Amino acid sequence: MTDHSTPSYELAIVGGGPAGLTTALYTTRLGHPTVVFETEGGRHAAVSHVHNLLGVSEAVSGRELAAHAVAQLEHYGGDFFQDAVQSVTRRDGPQFRLEAAHATVDADRVVFATGFRDRGPDVPDLERFTGRGLHYCLHCDAYTLGDGPVFVLGHTESAAHVAMTMCNFTPDVDLLLDGREPAWGDETDTQLAAHPVDRIDTAVVSAYADDRIDEDEPPWLGGLSFADGTEQDYLGGFAMYGSAYNADLGCDLGDDGAIDVDENRETSVDGIYAVGDVTHGQNQTTIAIGDGASAGLAIHKDLRTFPKSLAELEDGDDGADLEQSVPATPSDLRARMRRVRNAETQPGLRGPPPDRE
Repeated sequence: MTDHSTPSYELAIVGGGPAGLTTALYTTRLGHPTVVFETEGGRHAAVSHVHNLLGVSEAVSGRELAAHAVAQLEHYGGDFFQDAVQSVTRRDGPQFRLEAAHATVDADRVVFATGFRDRGPDVPDLERFTGRGLHYCLHCDAYTLGDGPVFVLGHTESAAHVAMTMCNFTPDVDLLLDGREPAWGDETDTQLAAHPVDRIDTAVVSAYADDRIDEDEPPWLGGLSFADGTEQDYLGGFAMYGSAYNADLGCDLGDDGAIDVDENRETSVDGIYAVGDVTHGQNQTTIAIGDGASAGLAIHKDLRTFPKSLAELEDGDDGADLEQSVPATPSDLRARMRRVRNAETQPGLRGPPPDRE
């Protein structure tokens, strides 16, 4: 039995990054009552410059992009709660109950878009330069570090391969082991030695700012100090210490700790889906958006009322009852569709046309 005192949605999404918000945008515009829960300070909100997003300037931050996306979602009729989900439990029938710090809702389907956390370097003062010289995503930020002195901080296979990959962009690459023993295999060791990468074993003790940057701007990384008393200026670099998935959610996981999903982004738990970095850790806004779009369409096909199969029509309602159930989209969402259709302005990024300053 449905508890009428508890708000009920067809879809509830845990996580308000690009994957979760795109899923929500699709399902809301396809007529499904949708709610998104997002805790303050998600990983994407900390991104200072969004890269590789077609038509969007890298001057846009993750927080700005999310603000536009939330405005779009609410404009089309979705709900957004700045709240931390504490539990998701199955109720009688297909519904789930989500208990958050300040809200409780029921939903027919749930999407986890909870992402992952980068494991940061154990170097004093370095993490304050995140996004401003310290980076975690090769595919996002190698472009900004081309043809300058670059470091890769780490001692694993992935660190070694990132250092070799950076040879595509600059001849000046340092692989910093930070006093640790390398954890890569013999084949990688031989391969690494054949590349023009300088391996530095000395521990890194601190980071310093670039004093050439305007004092009114947030500081950029200038370089690193080592335990032997030396310093080295760097244009920037990458910390490669792995990731921790926010995936302790009751679904089957892969060997890497990410949530396993099928081609529709559905997990091992019937009715629960997962999208974005929590399923693969690709660390790409555009891939997360694609995941959300695919999941939104798959969930729509799962939830939609029409078209009905011939078997449903033969075993189900008579003609009069069937006609009364059309249209299937709730009346409040259809009323909003009419208002949005007639609106003069729409939310979202809107700047000068590409041919004008």
